[in-house]
Amino acid sequence: MDNRLRELRDACGWSQGELAERLAVSRQTVNALETGKYDPSLPLAFRIARLFDRRIEEIFFPDVT
Repeated sequence: MDNRLRELRDACGWSQGELAERLAVSRQTVNALETGKYDPSLPLAFRIARLFDRRIEEIFFPDVT
């Protein structure tokens, strides 16, 4: 699954660690999300969407291969 997480995080000026703290996950989880190695659970996707004041569909979208 592709996402705009890194773009949104950078726009806020947050490090991966800062975003991880805000989401109550590890920095490694944020890294895995940003690199597409991990798809978030639905509750985590909702937390991310709320944090950035976006709809889930504005952040996460299917891989187009």
